[in-house]
Amino acid sequence: MTVTTTLTRRWCTFRIGAACFGVDAVAVVEVLRDRGLTPVPLAAEGVLGLVHLRGRIVPVIDPAARLGVVAAASSTQPQLVVSLGDDWYGLAVDEMLDVIEIPPERVERPAAAAAHGGAVAGTFAAESRLVHLLDPELLIQSLVRPPAHHLAQPGGNHV
Repeated sequence: MTVTTTLTRRWCTFRIGAACFGVDAVAVVEVLRDRGLTPVPLAAEGVLGLVHLRGRIVPVIDPAARLGVVAAASSTQPQLVVSLGDDWYGLAVDEMLDVIEIPPERVERPAAAAAHGGAVAGTFAAESRLVHLLDPELLIQSLVRPPAHHLAQPGGNHV
């Protein structure tokens, strides 16, 4: 007898501007509220500042511009802390929503590869809203790491 199981994944959903997004709950470390940021001089454009969390220095980034949405002007945005391997990053969001379960067969691929800056892995039509499911690695990589073409070219002048 063959048993077919569909592994439903849990997604932490949040709002930035009028759009709803989700991140796989497996990657979520914590949600911070009313946490002060330490500004970083000369930081990359997407980095809002740093927070100290359980012995770690966590960069908090602003995903709104990368996602093509306008965030609410608030100085007390919640921060969704996600783990990418050994690194933790905070995402500034306007509002935390629910944790929802989504069967993989209900996830639609984005219509355009460049949808929301290429960081959307899929979409899910929930009862009350459309949820854009993010790939946090693609989102964060584009905000805090320089693109490869900005790195030094081999054979260049060295002093």
